[in-house]
Order: sequence, then structure tokens, then C-alpha cells
Amino acid sequence: MLSLRVIAFFVADVPTTVRFYEAAFGLHLRYMHPSQGYAELETGATLLAFIGERFEAEASLLGGRAVRPNRRELDPIAAQIALTTTALAADWQRALDAGAEVVAPPQRKPWGQTAGYLRDLDGVLVELATPSPRDP
Repeated sequence: MLSLRVIAFFVADVPTTVRFYEAAFGLHLRYMHPSQGYAELETGATLLAFIGERFEAEASLLGGRAVRPNRRELDPIAAQIALTTTALAADWQRALDAGAEVVAPPQRKPWGQTAGYLRDLDGVLVELATPSPRDP
């Protein structure tokens, strides 16, 4: 059986993105490649990773295929990072203090969670929510 181990986003500056996620969400660096073109953050069973655009190009990870860059001035890509917390108000404020941009403030959802949406420094969507009632 396959298991999801890493979710990765391509970004312009990996160290800057890592510093943002450490400050905004309290995540911890697990690994930074010596080139600083790749990093992994601890988030539980699945790692959150960032790949530098230059690193991707130099390593030809995608075989030369172009991708739309993540940028705050562009519409977000059709994907999100979802983080859960039992301290939503405090974690929301910490993210704002670190420079996150509000997309939609936290609201109670019909399925039982309270969730809000932010954009990180690269324009990636981040859902910040209370734990799901379906979780143990």
C-alpha cells in the first residue's frame, strides 16, 4: 500500500519560505539540503517540503517542463496546505503577525470544524482549522 509521505511546493526562495512557516505556524525544520534548494518541515506523518525553482531547473526534476510559479501577486494554484490546531485564534494571529494574508477569516463549517484561509509569502493557500470531528 502506498502512503503519503511528502507534500512539496515550488518556491522562489526556500530559506525565506522556511523561516515564514517556522514563525507563522511554529513548524520545525527537519532537513535543509546543503544547496538550500530543498527543505522539509515536520508536520506529523506527512512532511511539508519546499523546492527552490532554481534547484528544480538545475536538477531537471520535471524534465524541463514548465510550471506556473507560486507568487502572491498571482491567483493561487488549485491546491492548499491544511493545518489543524486546538488554538485557532492564537495560531491565526501568529500567522498574521508573520506576514500571512487573509483570504477568508475563520468560520464554523457545516461539517463541524472552524476553518479560515490564508496565503503564505509565496501565495500558497493555507487552511488553518480546528481538528475534524472525524479524527480520533
